[in-house]
Amino acid sequence: MKSGAKEAKEGSVSEQIDAQIRDLGGWRGETLAKVRAIVKQADPDVVEELKWGGVPTWSHDGIICTGETYKSAVKMTFAKGASLDDPTGLFNSSLDGNTRRAIDIHEGDDIDEKALKALIRAAVALNKSKKK
Repeated sequence: MKSGAKEAKEGSVSEQIDAQIRDLGGWRGETLAKVRAIVKQADPDVVEELKWGGVPTWSHDGIICTGETYKSAVKMTFAKGASLDDPTGLFNSSLDGNTRRAIDIHEGDDIDEKALKALIRAAVALNKSKKK
């Protein structure tokens, strides 16, 4: 076994997400890869996990968001999205819930990277504030 079981585990999770992206292919694979890159750019300390049967999940002091893939959308669900300010209106799904909010990205949609990074950073800040 490699030294540092945590590194080995995280490496295997990243490899599994890489494989999911490859297996998806097409616009959904490209979109999930782009979303993943944006999350990592917004929070270099993010932890990648697989939850709920293999859903890519990004955490920092708690879950930030997930990256689910469906036939017609890649969905970013923010665990505490209802508590986040969304001045640019990125949230377009799960708007009725008291906790989560989601962004459905469809084929051909442009992603506002600046606004998405701000939302990710706000989610991290909220997680950190709740941890105290």
